[in-house]
Amino acid sequence: MKTIGIIGSGTVGKSLGEGFVKYNHSIMLGTRNTDKLSEWKNQLGENAQLGSVDETAKFGDILILATKGTAAKDVIKSLDKKDLMNKTIIDATNPISDVAPVDGVLKFFTEKDKSLMEELQDIVPEANFVKAFNTIGSALMVNPEFESQPTMFIAGNNTDAKSEVAEIVEQFGFEAEDMGTAKASNVIEQLCILWCIPGFRDNKWNHAFKLLKSK
Repeated sequence: MKTIGIIGSGTVGKSLGEGFVKYNHSIMLGTRNTDKLSEWKNQLGENAQLGSVDETAKFGDILILATKGTAAKDVIKSLDKKDLMNKTIIDATNPISDVAPVDGVLKFFTEKDKSLMEELQDIVPEANFVKAFNTIGSALMVNPEFESQPTMFIAGNNTDAKSEVAEIVEQFGFEAEDMGTAKASNVIEQLCILWCIPGFRDNKWNHAFKLLKSK
């Protein structure tokens, strides 16, 4: 059983939280208003707790960053770095700007050659950020049913952290594909734009990426 701190109480944080509880992991969901999520917590049972963002960062042996991309850096900067040191942090965020998409294509607020996750890693070099769960909708994050097993691309600088994340990804029904260091997270974040186009253009959100390999 893993101890998971989830920073962010939107649909992504709640969906992943439900997945971890499903597999008997212990979670704390960090939120500014615990009252609004008390019913959700009660439905999940004794393995789910609510707390402040600071409490959640202390609680989790593994942390999930599931905030809006625009808030991610400020949230990480606000935390005590001692609570993040040497921890695996699954970065599920995307640097989506507040500008409306054009022809279904989202706008990012990051520079072309540097990802949001790289910026987060620069803020806390002692933490082990791993990109994951940013190229799939929240409703499909835990054991989605597709015609074949979908791929979850991951990236990060620490090999042990990526192995830990790959285990979670595979438990949640995906094939984990390690794309390398944090530098690759820039490309993985860009896949979010591609994933969202059918949704914005045709209201089709029930799809996933699959890496095919020749025999």
